[in-house]
Amino acid sequence: MNIKHKAVIFDMDGVIIDSERLWKQAEKEIFSSLGVMVTDEYSEITKSMTTSDVTGFWFDKFPWQNVSLDNAEQMVISRVTQLIDTENCEINGVKEFIENLKARNYKIGMATNSPNSIIPTVLNKIDALHLFDTISSAEFEANGKPDPAIYLTTAKKLSVNAINCVAIEDSYSGMLAAKKAGMKVVAFTNGNTEINFDIADYKIDWFKDFDINQLN
Repeated sequence: MNIKHKAVIFDMDGVIIDSERLWKQAEKEIFSSLGVMVTDEYSEITKSMTTSDVTGFWFDKFPWQNVSLDNAEQMVISRVTQLIDTENCEINGVKEFIENLKARNYKIGMATNSPNSIIPTVLNKIDALHLFDTISSAEFEANGKPDPAIYLTTAKKLSVNAINCVAIEDSYSGMLAAKKAGMKVVAFTNGNTEINFDIADYKIDWFKDFDINQLN
């Protein structure tokens, strides 16, 4: 393969689908029903966490009774899955972007902090499950992003050295995880000018406008 980078690894939330608002909605609905005072300030802190860490965060702030942490987490996951299934949340142009990468012989992976059970729902939403060579969830790692473990695991599953991988991320913690793994990083902004992409090697505002040749 006559290219420097051999694999592109996608984050999921905010890159494949516009799901931050859906997570925020589910988080507020479920934890409020358990007596938690969900605030925008705290939700900003939890938005880059794994669902397990989010659940523990809210329980530490506002302990509830009668529902286990595992069950509370599953309630959030079920609600988010339902919202993804029913809401218009696809990122414009992402499927075509992935198809263009595949046509150029890039291996395609996913590395997400989200639970494994949600991934098929997301990829079926954009009819792209068949385009991914491997998918990885931080649910099976000791630590989620910004720890690099999820990216190192994904590169290993793709049989590609981390230095030959490009990660596409929309959050600083995700970019940091990929950088720690030794990868090049593309910051995907989706037109959001407030995203901190100082550590990124490339920037994509919209998938349809990005020249894939820049990854060579």
